[in-house]
Amino acid sequence: MLHPGLKVGSAVLAMLCIAGTAAFAQNCENVRFGDEAERKPQNLSRDIVGQSMDDIQERGFIKIAVYEDFPPFSYEEKGVLKGVDIDIGYLIAKDLGVDARFIATAADENVDGDLRNNVWRGKLIGGQIANVMLHVPYDRELGCRNEMVVLNGQYYNEQLAIAYRKDEYPEDPPVPAYFRFDTVGVENDTLSDFYLSGFARGQLVANMRRFPTTDDAMAALAEGDVMAVMAPLSQIEHGLTDAIAVHLPPFPGLARSSWTLGVAVRHNWRPLSYAVDDAIRYAVEDGRMARIFNDHGLTFTKPDW
Repeated sequence: MLHPGLKVGSAVLAMLCIAGTAAFAQNCENVRFGDEAERKPQNLSRDIVGQSMDDIQERGFIKIAVYEDFPPFSYEEKGVLKGVDIDIGYLIAKDLGVDARFIATAADENVDGDLRNNVWRGKLIGGQIANVMLHVPYDRELGCRNEMVVLNGQYYNEQLAIAYRKDEYPEDPPVPAYFRFDTVGVENDTLSDFYLSGFARGQLVANMRRFPTTDDAMAALAEGDVMAVMAPLSQIEHGLTDAIAVHLPPFPGLARSSWTLGVAVRHNWRPLSYAVDDAIRYAVEDGRMARIFNDHGLTFTKPDW
C-alpha cells in the first residue's frame, strides 16, 4: 500500500518515476480516461453554487478528514489528535468562524479510494462524508480522474530526502548509488521503496530494509540497524536525533522528487472550496502556515502556485 503522503495510484506513480508533468491547471479539456469525453464537473466555473457553506456556518462546525496514525501530520497522543494537518484544520475552521471536527480515516489502496470514501460517497459501512479532506496530492490527472471532487488549497511542497548516521558518513552524505553496499531503510510500498528497488536494475535490493512506517525506519536508523533512510523530508525530520543528519540529493531517473499537498472538497460545494482555498493562501502568505510546520520541528516549503 502506498503511503498517504503519496498515495496517488499506479498511473501517477509511474508518471513520477518515469516522466514529468505540466503544472496542474484547472482544465481537463485534454485529459481523457477510457472513452470519456464529457465535460468534467470539477472543471466548471465559480457560478456553480451549493448550499454546504451555509449549512456549515449554520450548524457551527466543519468536518475535516485526516489520515490516522500518520505522524507528524495527524496522529493520536494520549487520546488527543495532534499534528500539522490538525493545526491546519483548526486554522481553516477559525477562518470560517466555526469549530473543527476531525474524522481520522485509514488509507485505502490509493488516493482515488480515499476521495471516494471520505469526500463524495462515504464508506459502504459506517462511513460519513467530510466537508474537507487534507493531505491530498495536488495533481492534474488525479483531479481530472476524480470528477466528483475539486482539488484546491495548496499548502505545502513535500520532497524526498535521505537521512543518515553521521558516524557512518562523516564526510560525504550518501546518494542512492551508495546503497549497493550500504544498508538503507524505507517504508514498505512507498515511492522510496519502488524507486530504490528499481535503481541500477535492482542492485540495491539486497541492502534494503523495509519497515511498516517511516517512524519505524527512523527508529532503526537511530539504533544503528541501518545506515540511512529514504523518505519524505517531513517524516524524516519528525524522527531526527543528534546522531542523524538529512540532505536532499538528486535522485537519478526520478522525474519528480517533490509534490504539492492540498485539500479535496466535493465538486458541488464550490463556495466552501473557495473559502478554504482563501484561508490557506492567506496563512501561507502571512507566515502562519510556516509557523505551524516550525512548531512541529519541520521545514516549511511554500507550495508552487
